[in-house]
Amino acid sequence: MADTPNGVDIKTDLTDDVALVTGATRGIGAEIAAKLTDLGATVYAGARDPDDVTAADQHAVRLDVTEDDEVRDAVDQIERERGALDLLVNNAGVFPRSGPLHEMSLADFDRTTAVNLRGPVAVTKHALPLLTDGVGGRVVTLSSGLGRFTEGRMDGGYPAYRLSKVGVGGLTAYLDGEYGDDGLIANAVSPGWVRTDMGGDEAPRTPSKGAETPVWLARFAPGSPAGHLWKDRERISW
Repeated sequence: MADTPNGVDIKTDLTDDVALVTGATRGIGAEIAAKLTDLGATVYAGARDPDDVTAADQHAVRLDVTEDDEVRDAVDQIERERGALDLLVNNAGVFPRSGPLHEMSLADFDRTTAVNLRGPVAVTKHALPLLTDGVGGRVVTLSSGLGRFTEGRMDGGYPAYRLSKVGVGGLTAYLDGEYGDDGLIANAVSPGWVRTDMGGDEAPRTPSKGAETPVWLARFAPGSPAGHLWKDRERISW
């Protein structure tokens, strides 16, 4: 794994931080929530069914990222109970398998963009007043190598998923451009091919490995780089 890049200052612990992780009940999201908790953060674990959050040291919050009322209520709950939100991890996602665009179901496209792109937009929108109430709020959004488009060819199917992750790149760049001067640190991350319900049994990486770089980005201190895509603690092209 690469050494810490120049300009990155990593927080040694997150004891004073409040975090919200979407899709936190399984896979990479559950690992991110657990690792942030181990670092001392107060973690709100977003779940469509709060009963699915079994970690006693996390705070379950009902959160389907496609339901605007639930998004608002989740952020309101955090503000009411903690008065702050320092970190948002947009992890919730879906991955419909399909061939090229002419074979794609538009229903799959609508569902995928609703969860993978509109979801992070909605959650971030409602969280921004808390995240920018001071310097050093962080937004970490899960992307994918399948959404990279500036190098090589974007082919091989999965158009709904690919295009939703291209949008995540745009959201990340926008957040940096619009709110970076206010101290917000927004980055996206490709966790690699991970053995989850989405990634399948053949994937070479464990959920714990997939969570490493998202958690590293979650520890960025004020003044660290933002507006980029990262993998294995290295900046990569969109």
